[in-house]
Formats: sequence, C-alpha cells, structure tokens
Amino acid sequence: MSFLARTLKPVTALARVSRLSTRFYASETAAAPAAGKLVVNFALPHAAVLKGVEVNQVDMSAVSGDLGILADHVPTIEQLKPGVIDIISDSGSTKYFVSGGFAIMNPNSVLNINAIEAFKLEDLDPQAVATNLAESQRLASSAKDEVTKEAAVIEIELYEAIQSALSAKSK
Repeated sequence: MSFLARTLKPVTALARVSRLSTRFYASETAAAPAAGKLVVNFALPHAAVLKGVEVNQVDMSAVSGDLGILADHVPTIEQLKPGVIDIISDSGSTKYFVSGGFAIMNPNSVLNINAIEAFKLEDLDPQAVATNLAESQRLASSAKDEVTKEAAVIEIELYEAIQSALSAKSK
C-alpha cells in the first residue's frame, strides 16, 4: 500500500477497490467542447477519474508554479508537484490531492492530467496524515543509510503538502 493511500478514511479505501476502469484508444476521445469550456481527461495508472468532462477551469500546482487553466489556454506540458487540483464546473468545485504527474494542455481545449495517485481532498484523514508525518520524521532522523533517509524525506514533503492542502480547505 502506498504511503499516500494510508491517509484515506477506511470507508473510502474499500469503496475505491470496487471501481473498475476501461481503457480507450485516442480516437475515442470526446468531441470538441462547447464554447468557453475545457474538456478534462484525468487518469491514474489503475483508473480513469474523469473522461471527456466539460468544466470551466482547472487550478493546479506545477513545478513551474501555480496554474489556472481555462478553455483556449496556450498548449503546454507541465510536471505536477504534490498538491491540489481544483476542477471547477457549473455545478461546483471538486478538489483532488495528487502526489505528482503531468498535465498536458492541447490546442483544442482538451486538458489531459496523468497522475500517479489522486484522492479527493475530503477523503483524506487529517489525523492519519499527522500520524504518518510524525512517523516519517522519526524515520528520517534515525535512518542509518541514505536510501532510507531519502525515502523518509520524500514522505515528509508529501505529508506536509497534504497538511497544507487540508488546512487551506478548512479556512
């Protein structure tokens, strides 16, 4: 189990296992979006989170900085850093925490997001995050070799990003 998955609330982890996804060929992508709309495809290695969904805007954290993507955005490829992806549509906003990945904005107002792991922000347990952060900090300080220490440092960075996202959500 990944260290990010350990922060999920128990009910969510069970529900997530039962979902199945289907792979599609590139020729089966959605038709052109409505004017002023952005089409989002959001995929994980084991599931399709969104496929051909029309939204108004997507906000995300990339290595180059924070981005707000709208329809007709300049084509770009961005490496995602651990943080929140906020998908804003007419019906509201849905926030996901991603551990990393890539976002590819195409010239036809289609945004493809490929993430390693992603969970709805509301599904993350703040207490589990705090517990796992403390454990990672303990491992980093007591590590006897560089590999163990570096792995713990990566976990610390991720858990700190989750804590930051959860604290921003509660404001």
